[in-house]
Amino acid sequence: MTSSASHLLDNRWDDAKAAGLSESELLLYRSNLLGSDKRITNFGGGNTSAKVVEKDPLSGQDVTVLWVKGSGGDVGSMKLDGFSTLYQDKLEALKGIYRGLEHEDEMVGYLPHCTFNLNPRAASIDTPLHAYVPYKHVDHMHPDAIIAIAASENSKELTKQIYGDTIGWLPWKRPGFELGLWLSKFANENPNAKGVVLESHGLFTWADTAKDAYELTLEIINKAIAWFARETEGKAIFGGAVAQSLDADKRRAVAAALMPQIRGRIGKTESKIGHFDDQPAVLEFVNSAQLRSLAALGTSCPDHFLRTKIRPLVVDYDPAKDNLDEVLAGLDGALDAYRADYAAYYERCKHANSPAMRDPNAVVYLVPGVGMITFARDKATARIAGEFYVNAINVMRGASTVSTYVGLKEQEAFDIEYWLLEEAKLQRMPKAKSLAGRIAFITGGAGGIGSATAIRYLQEGAVVMIADIDQAALDSTVAGLGAKYGKDNIRGVIANVTSEGAVDKAFHDTLIEFGGIDILVSNAGISSAAPFEETTLETWDKNIAILATGYFLVSRAAYRIMKTQKLGGSIVFIASKNGLAASAGASAYCTAKAAEIHLARCLALEGAPFGIRVNTINPDAVLRGSKIWQGEWRQQRAESNKIGEDDLEEFYRNRSLLKRSVFPEDIAEAAYFLAADLSNKSTGNIINVDAGNVISFTR
Repeated sequence: MTSSASHLLDNRWDDAKAAGLSESELLLYRSNLLGSDKRITNFGGGNTSAKVVEKDPLSGQDVTVLWVKGSGGDVGSMKLDGFSTLYQDKLEALKGIYRGLEHEDEMVGYLPHCTFNLNPRAASIDTPLHAYVPYKHVDHMHPDAIIAIAASENSKELTKQIYGDTIGWLPWKRPGFELGLWLSKFANENPNAKGVVLESHGLFTWADTAKDAYELTLEIINKAIAWFARETEGKAIFGGAVAQSLDADKRRAVAAALMPQIRGRIGKTESKIGHFDDQPAVLEFVNSAQLRSLAALGTSCPDHFLRTKIRPLVVDYDPAKDNLDEVLAGLDGALDAYRADYAAYYERCKHANSPAMRDPNAVVYLVPGVGMITFARDKATARIAGEFYVNAINVMRGASTVSTYVGLKEQEAFDIEYWLLEEAKLQRMPKAKSLAGRIAFITGGAGGIGSATAIRYLQEGAVVMIADIDQAALDSTVAGLGAKYGKDNIRGVIANVTSEGAVDKAFHDTLIEFGGIDILVSNAGISSAAPFEETTLETWDKNIAILATGYFLVSRAAYRIMKTQKLGGSIVFIASKNGLAASAGASAYCTAKAAEIHLARCLALEGAPFGIRVNTINPDAVLRGSKIWQGEWRQQRAESNKIGEDDLEEFYRNRSLLKRSVFPEDIAEAAYFLAADLSNKSTGNIINVDAGNVISFTR
C-alpha cells in the first residue's frame, strides 16, 4: 500500500461516548467511525447492520428488527434515518419463496413488505447479506488492503495465508439474495470464523456487540495492512517509475490547460464539472511502468467501477518533452477511441433487455507527471470518483506487488453497470436543476449583489467561484454558502480585477477547481461622487480601472476559456442606471458605467458566432447589503439630494415609478435569467432592475 495507507488504523472507539447509547445508536456510532476513514470504505460504499429487539407497534410484542444501511446512504455521514428497518422473521420467510438465481432480482420487490414501523428508507440490494448471517452485528467494508487480497490472482490462498481459519473466502458473486444465502451457509458451517473475504469485492465480519464488531473489523484490516507492508518492502512498485513528476505549479498549469479542452469535448450533451488530484499515490501510479497495462485491466470492486467506469483514459502526455500542444492536437482522436472502445464493450456484453448505452466518455483521465483529472455531472461526484480511483490504485499497488492483479471480468462488470436494478435507481433520481453542471465566476462575490447571485446559482445546481478583494468578507461568504449548499460547490479567490496577473490567476484557479467556465458575472465595483471640477485624476483613474478596465480583464479571461471549450456561455455585466442616465456630481462613475455597457455590446457582437451571450443588468439604488453604499457614496448621495442618510431608501423608493425598493435578490434573479437557458436567444440586451426610472429607459 502507499505510505499513508500502510499506517495502521487507529481504534477510535470511545467508551464514554458509547455509554448509554441504544443498540441502534451504537450501530450508528460504529458506522460513522468506520466510514470516517477512506481506507476502510469509500464514500457511499459498504454497509453495516444490527439485529435489534424492538416492540412491535401492532402487537406490542418484542420482535427482532434488522437495522441496515439503506439504499444510497454513506456510513460515514449518515444519521439514524439512513437505516432501513425490517422484521427479521419476515426476511427469513423470503427464503421460502425464493425461486433461484435466475429470479433473484425479484426478491428486491419483496423487501418493502418486510418494513418495520413504516420506515420510508428503502432497503438496499445488500439487505439479505446482513439478514442471513447468524450474528447480531455485521460489517461489510471495502478496505483497500482487503480488496488488494480479493483482487489478486491467488486471493483464496492469500486469504488462508494471512488469516488461517479466522477469515474465510468466497468466490465472486454479484450482491443479492443468492450471495446472502452463501454467507449464511458459510457462517453456519464455520462457527469459528469471524468473517469472509469476497473475491473482487470486499470484507464481511461479524460479532455479538457493536464494539466487538468495530474492533474486529479494524483488527482484520490492520492485519492485511501490516502484511502488505512486510511483503512489499524493497520491491519495485508498479514496475518502477518511467516518468518524473513536474513541479506543483507546472502540474497545475498542465491540468488547467487540459481540463477545459476535455470538458468542452465531453460536455456537448451534459455539462460536466472537473476535479484535479495530484497526491503522491496518484503520481506514483501515473509515472509508473505498469500504468497502461494495469489501467487497461479496469477496477475490481463493483463500487469502484460504478463511479469510475470500467477503465480510465491515459493521456499521452510526456512530462520530459512537455508535449502539451501535441496532446491537445490529438485529444479528439484519443476521446473518439475511448468512446469507440466503450461502445464495443457495450455491444459485446449487452443483453436483450439491457438499458440503452449511457455516456461513453471517460470519467477518469490519468496524466503522467501531472496527476488525475475526473469529470462528472457535479463537483461532489467528480471528487468522489477520484477518491474511488485512488482506492483502486491502492488495490492495484498491493495486488500487483505480491501477486497478479485481476480486474473484474468484463461481463460481470457490465452486468452490474447495466443491472436493471441499478437502472431503476438512476431513473428515480430527481430531474437535474436548470444550472446543473454549469460553472460560474462572480467578481465582487462577497458583496450584496455578488453573494445573492451566488446563492441563486447554487440553488439551481451551479458551482460558483466568487472573487473579491476583501479576504475577510470572502472567507465568511464562502464558509456560509458552503455550509448551506455544500463545500464542493463553492470556492473563493482573492482577485484585484485591475491586475491582469491577478485576474489570470483567479481564472487559472477556477480551471483547477472546476475545469472550465460557463457563466461570468462581472460585478466588482466602487462608487464616487464629486462635482466635475473637483474630480481628481486619482478618482477618475480608479473608477476607470475598476469599472471599465476590470470588466475588460475579467470578461476577456472568461471569453477565452469559453471559446476554448466551444460550449457557448453567458457573460453578465452588472452596470448601473448611471450608465444610461447622466447624474450630476458623479462624472467618473457614470462614464465608467457607460463604458461597461458599450463593452458588453461589443463583446456580444464578437461572441455570438461562438454561442457566447453577453447582456447587462442596470440596477439602481440597491442599498441593502451593498458595499458601495457603506462608505462615502451614501453620504454624498444624501447630500446631493438634500436628505438624511437614513432617508435614502425611502427617497429612492418614492422616486421609482413602481414605488418599490430594489434588493440584491432582485438583481440576482435577473442574473439567473440571463445565465440560464431561459434567455438563450438573448444577447446584447440591457435589463433595468430599478423599479422604473424614466431617464434610464433604453428606448
